[in-house]
Amino acid sequence: MKHIIEPDKSKGIRANTSKVTISDIANELGVSKTTVSRAISGKGRISKETVRRVMECIERYNYRPNSIAKSLANSKTYNIGVALPSDINLGNTPFFQNCLLGICEIAAAMDYDVIVTTVKENDIKILKRLVENHKVDGIILTRNLTNDLPIEYLKQREIPFVLVGSSEDDAIIQIDNNHKEACEKLTSLLIGEGLRKIALIAGDTNHMVNRYRCEGYFNGYHNQGLDVDQDLVYVDCSSSVYVEQAVINVLKKQAECIICSDDVICTNVLAVLNELGYSVPDDIKVASFYESIYLETHNPPITAIGVDVEELGTVAGKRLIELIEGSENRFKAVLGYEIHLRRSTQ
Repeated sequence: MKHIIEPDKSKGIRANTSKVTISDIANELGVSKTTVSRAISGKGRISKETVRRVMECIERYNYRPNSIAKSLANSKTYNIGVALPSDINLGNTPFFQNCLLGICEIAAAMDYDVIVTTVKENDIKILKRLVENHKVDGIILTRNLTNDLPIEYLKQREIPFVLVGSSEDDAIIQIDNNHKEACEKLTSLLIGEGLRKIALIAGDTNHMVNRYRCEGYFNGYHNQGLDVDQDLVYVDCSSSVYVEQAVINVLKKQAECIICSDDVICTNVLAVLNELGYSVPDDIKVASFYESIYLETHNPPITAIGVDVEELGTVAGKRLIELIEGSENRFKAVLGYEIHLRRSTQ
């Protein structure tokens, strides 16, 4: 014969409970679940004494509301979206991986989760679905274009968003490095070393970051009182074929140095030079306006501008979550950079 032992209700919430629920808290205090939810969220009319009792009970039993209950109580998803360009190869473009790592780490620390999506230059339907189905509380954009559909869409929807990058629109919260200044300084340094025929091979100028880097290159020349040789400037080199032809052309023009707008283009330039039998820096010098581990470990190591991409992601994630939670800080954050002068330009 089995004996049924009734739980001892005098001891409050049962001691063997593996996960305390909002119902347990309500039963313990003799109030409704709605009252407990209001005390947790801070919304609705509820006495200070009741809030105190609820919070003491929560602390006593180490209660943590599950994400669904928490979302319902606060009208939030506790998710942030990260929009990556769909036209990039993540394996060859570590910038986006490192930026995403920073975002994920700060989101987890602030009790948010991250949903990753992709956007195309002229197609943002996946982003729209994420927003219109209320899957996220805000969005981080990791690239901006000259005519940027995601930015215009998010502004119309009035959803909190942060741009990793720079824009002429001061109403947009931006987290970036000062690309123009960094590229200007590197160009000026190379000119100061006695170089005059410095070629520029840059990517798609529809990407704002490439525009800022090109401006820095031109400013570096102008600040030294020199004119740029337009025959040494190649932009919109969006494929390895275009890069190869640009390298061949600047070699014919007897360029002394090639500056690349980013690490991917620089990698292609180095491959072409190697195939053509040119030695760096003996035959021609090479530098990049953006650093990568490959350029740092290349033989010889490549002169480049270094930025902390993970920090970009961390600052962007923190700023977005603060914005979601009511922050009025809308100032642009400009992070630092380093110029690494290496053997490729010596």
